[in-house]
Amino acid sequence: MHRADHHPSRRAFLDVAGALVAAGLTAGCTSDSARPGPHAPAAAATPMPVPATGPHQAGITLPQPAQRNLLAVVADLGATVSVGPLLAELGRAIRALIAGTDPRLSGLPPGDLTVTVGVGPRLVRTAGASLPGAADLPRFSRERIAPRARGGDLLLQICAGDPLLLPVVAAALLDQAGDRLHERWRQSARRGTDVPVGNGLTAPRNPLGFIDGIVGPHTTAEQQRDLWLAGPPAVAGGTLAVLRRMELDLPRFAALSVAEQEAVFGRRRASGVPLSGGAVASGPELGAKTPDGRYLVPVDAHVRRANAAVVGAGLMLRRSYSTDEPAPGLLFISFQNDLRTFTATLTRMDTSDALLPFTTTTASATFLILPGFDRQHPLGSQLFG
Repeated sequence: MHRADHHPSRRAFLDVAGALVAAGLTAGCTSDSARPGPHAPAAAATPMPVPATGPHQAGITLPQPAQRNLLAVVADLGATVSVGPLLAELGRAIRALIAGTDPRLSGLPPGDLTVTVGVGPRLVRTAGASLPGAADLPRFSRERIAPRARGGDLLLQICAGDPLLLPVVAAALLDQAGDRLHERWRQSARRGTDVPVGNGLTAPRNPLGFIDGIVGPHTTAEQQRDLWLAGPPAVAGGTLAVLRRMELDLPRFAALSVAEQEAVFGRRRASGVPLSGGAVASGPELGAKTPDGRYLVPVDAHVRRANAAVVGAGLMLRRSYSTDEPAPGLLFISFQNDLRTFTATLTRMDTSDALLPFTTTTASATFLILPGFDRQHPLGSQLFG
C-alpha cells in the first residue's frame, strides 16, 4: 500500500471512519444499542429466490439490487480433468443448492443465493484461441500481486443476503469437484446499503464514502450492446468478468478535506451529484468551466479519466465490495462483453487518475462467464460439449 508523505492525525482518520460507519459501510458490525427497539421497522421480508436457470447466469443483473454479501473463489483444474463433465456436475449442484434440496446446506434456507461460474483464459483457449475470454489481462501499474493471486481457471462467485451461506455453499461446490479443483485464492466482501440515484436505480457507497457504480449498462438496450455476448453461439448469453482486489490507503484519503476528496472522484460525496451539476444518475458535463476558466470536473478526476465516451469504449457493469482481510480495501468486479472496455479504461486511468494513488492491486483475474443453463443444456455444454 502506498503510504503518505506525512502522517494524518488520528483525529482526522477517526472523523472519516465515523462518517463511513454512519453511512452503513460496516455492515455486520452492529452494537447492542443498534438493535431494533419497540418502534423500529419490522424485520426485512424473506428474500425472493433467484432462478438458477435461464438465458444468462444469475448474479449479474439478477437480483436487483445485488445481494449484500459475496464470496469469490478462484481455482485451477488439474491437468487431466475433463472440463465439460466437471461444469455439468457443478451446474447440477448449483441447481440443488439454490432449490434448497442439497443436504450440504445443513438446513440453511437458500433465500436469494446465486452462484455464477466463469472459466479463465487457459480453458477458453482449449475451446478456441479466438473466442471471447481467451486473452489474459495485461499488467498495470500499482500492482503487488503474488503469483497465486493472478489469473485462474475457474471462478465461483457466490452471493447471498445471508453471509452464513457463503462458506457453506463454497464447501459444497469444492466437495463436489474433489481433487479436480485446486483453490488459488478466495475473497469475502460486502456491499454497503443501496441508496437511490435516480431513474429507479440504486447504488451503494464504497469504503471511501462515495456512491459507487452509478454509470453502467442499466437498460435492456445498453446491456445487449455492452454487457452480453451475442456470439459466437458457444458463448452467446455470457459475458466477461474482471476481478481486481485492491488495498486502499484509507488514512491518507481521510486526511484530505471533503473538497479534495470530491476533486479526486469528480462527484459530491454526500449526494453523488457530478461537480458539474445535474442529477446523480446523469453523466458529468466534462466541458463545464468556472468563470475563470477552470474545469468544474478536474482533469485528473476519476469520473473524467474513466468516462466511457472519453475512453472510446463501452459501459461496464461495475460493482465494488468492501473487504477487511487481508487488508482494508475493496473487491472490484466488472462485467462487459469486450475486454478492451476494461483494459482501455484502466490504461487511460493509469496515466493520470487522482484515485489510483490511493490503491494497490493485490489480486487480478478475468473470466468468461458462461451462458445460462438448464436441465436440457448443462452448464458449459455449448463451449465444452
